[in-house]
Amino acid sequence: MTQIQSFEESLPKNEAGPMDATAVLTAVETNLLARKDYHRLFDAKMMQVRQQMGLPVTRPASLAGIPAENETAYRQAYLNAAREIGQLFLDDGRLPDAWAYFRTIGEPKPVQDAIEKIAIPGEPDAAFDEILNLALYEGAHYVRGLYFLLKTHGTCNTVTAMGQLMPQMSPDERQQAAAMMVQNIYSDLQRSVRHDVESRMPVLNGKATLSELISGREWLFENGNYHIDVSHLHATVGFARHLNSDAPELQQAIELAEYGSRLAEPLRYPADVPFDDYYNGHLHFLHAIAGINPEDSLQYFIDRLNAEPDEPDKKLIAFVVVDLGQRIGQLSQALEVAAPFLNRLEDPAGFSFTEACVDANRLDLLEQFARENDDILSMATVLLTRKAD
Repeated sequence: MTQIQSFEESLPKNEAGPMDATAVLTAVETNLLARKDYHRLFDAKMMQVRQQMGLPVTRPASLAGIPAENETAYRQAYLNAAREIGQLFLDDGRLPDAWAYFRTIGEPKPVQDAIEKIAIPGEPDAAFDEILNLALYEGAHYVRGLYFLLKTHGTCNTVTAMGQLMPQMSPDERQQAAAMMVQNIYSDLQRSVRHDVESRMPVLNGKATLSELISGREWLFENGNYHIDVSHLHATVGFARHLNSDAPELQQAIELAEYGSRLAEPLRYPADVPFDDYYNGHLHFLHAIAGINPEDSLQYFIDRLNAEPDEPDKKLIAFVVVDLGQRIGQLSQALEVAAPFLNRLEDPAGFSFTEACVDANRLDLLEQFARENDDILSMATVLLTRKAD
């Protein structure tokens, strides 16, 4: 039986007059649900809403052209229908289709929860690759997607993907992903160093940390020797700047930076200032996050800022100063030295000098640069904030 025949068979018999609209649409929904044609079921549900509101039933999924008096109710009905259809797809294990609905309404958690429950098969197949792509490259669950990639495609591919996706991830996702990569690289490096040490002498402590394994053993690094892909080490230490102060992996990240600082110079790749002295700079940064002489570490970056002759590089260092200052509770001091280089920056999706000054209670700085820049919006913020206080 065709879909149309099945539909017509389900319609109530009514020879006395026009078919009841609600009955027609109910029959449509019943047939589409039975056939699991959920995309069109969504359209049918929105046709029902439009019919009840006296609106044209064409283009049922469109949010355009809804009268003002119906807009709130229509949008709520749209959200409800999208949740219902998304859940139907989830119940059928059709995660990419479910994601199309939950992403549209800004509710990723049901799909993320479903992805969390997926185990990596012994032999990854096309179905698993589809889930990996959904999690990682469609943004449904970046952290789980990176985990899938790490376990199935290795460290190199994961480092590359993570470097590309970091700007799209939330701070919490960056923290989780960084923790995962630190654990992975630390475990591999610790194992490799232990093997090297044990090939020459017994290791008395079977649980020796990486720092304990390399302590006093300069011969581990002689003749340009290394124990892990140094590009992976370099990237992971950089990712570690996203760790929070309470992350268990922070100490491991410090030990990775310590190891990197002892590599032969050609293996210590530089990066943009203030991490051109890569591992030394990261040791200062990570120590500060861990609460190890944070004021000294902040001063290290302030000194780098004061000594830098290049104006664009000064801005890069100033960002690091403010980021670190904020994370160690020294934002006021950090802003004082970074303000000359960041005072015009107001990125809606990134750093806001105005917001930073308000957060640090440095309205004096905000007013100073509002006057220097002839910026009436910043000046208005100063006046309104002082009034609120």
